[in-house]
Amino acid sequence: MEYGGNGQDDLERIINLGKQKLSKFGGVVPLIVVGLFIVILLKSAIYSIGPDEVGVVRRFGKYIAPPVGSGLHVKLPFGIDKVIPVKVERIFKQEFGVRTLRSGVRSQYSTGSYLDESLMLTGDLNILDVRWIVQFRVKDPVQLLFNTRDPEDNVRDISEVVMRRFVGNYSVDEVLSTKREEIDDLAHIEMQKILDKYETGIQIVTVKLQDVNPPDEVKPAFNEVNEAKQERERVINQARQAYNKVIPRAKGEAEQTIREAEGYALDKINRAKGEAERFSTVLAEYKKAPDITKKRLYLETMMEVLPNAKEKYIIDPKQSSILPLLNLGQKGGVK
Repeated sequence: MEYGGNGQDDLERIINLGKQKLSKFGGVVPLIVVGLFIVILLKSAIYSIGPDEVGVVRRFGKYIAPPVGSGLHVKLPFGIDKVIPVKVERIFKQEFGVRTLRSGVRSQYSTGSYLDESLMLTGDLNILDVRWIVQFRVKDPVQLLFNTRDPEDNVRDISEVVMRRFVGNYSVDEVLSTKREEIDDLAHIEMQKILDKYETGIQIVTVKLQDVNPPDEVKPAFNEVNEAKQERERVINQARQAYNKVIPRAKGEAEQTIREAEGYALDKINRAKGEAERFSTVLAEYKKAPDITKKRLYLETMMEVLPNAKEKYIIDPKQSSILPLLNLGQKGGVK
C-alpha cells in the first residue's frame, strides 16, 4: 500500500494535536506521577500482621530479624524486604483413616476409604482399622520456614510411622480397650521428639485414637471370638461367685470350730488348775489338822449329796441287819 504525501501530513497533524492537548495539563502531570510513586512506596513499605500471626522478615531472601508481632510495621520497599506471615496461635489438625467434610454440631465425614493409612498389624498378628487425629501448632516460625519444605506432610509421615510402631507393640485387646490412652501419650511424646530432632518448629498438641475396629472382612470372625471370650468371662465370674460364697463360709465355720475347741480346752485347763490348787490347799490344811479336815470334808460332801437323795435311811451302826427296820409294805423307810 502507498501512503504518498497526504499520509505524512496527517501524521504530523496528529502529533501537533497531541502536543497541544498535553500542554494544557503541563502542571498536573508531575503531581500525578509523584502521587502514584508515593502510593506505590507506601504500599510496598507498610504491612500488617494479624492478631494470631507473626511476621518473618527476609531481605533479599535472607532472614534478618526476629519475628514481628501483630499490628502495622514498616519495611524496605520495592521487594527489598519481604514478610511472610505465619499463624502461630492456630491449631491445625491432621486426620488418619477418616476425613471431615464439615465440622459443627453434626459433623459430616467423607464416605471414602482410607485403609492404606489406617490398616495396622497388632503385636499378636491381628489386623485393625485404626483411626486417629493429630493436632499441632507452630512454635518456631523460623524453623518452620527454613528447615522444612512441607510441614503437614512431615507430620503425617511421622505420625503414621510412630502409630504403627506402637500399635504393633500391643495386643488387639489392649489396643481396643485398655491401652488406648497409653498409646496416645507414647505417640505424642515420640512424635514431638522426632520433630524437635529435625528442628521443624512444630509442637504436637494432641494425639487421639478415635475409632479402632477390625476390618469389615474379618468382623464376623472377630465377633465370634469376642462372644467366646465373653462367655468364658461369664463362666469364670460365676465360678468365682460360687467360690466367694462357699469358701469364706467354710473358713468361717472352721474358724468358729477352732475357737470353740480352744475355749473348751482353756476351760478344762483352768478347771484342772483350779482343782489342783484346791487339792493342794486342802492337803496343806489336812497336814495341819487331819481329823478336823476329814470331818469338814465329810460334812461338805454330805451337804452336797443329801439334798439330791429322794429317800434317806438312817441305820444304827450296832444293828447287824437292816431287815427289822424296813417296812416292806411302804415305799419309804424310816426317816
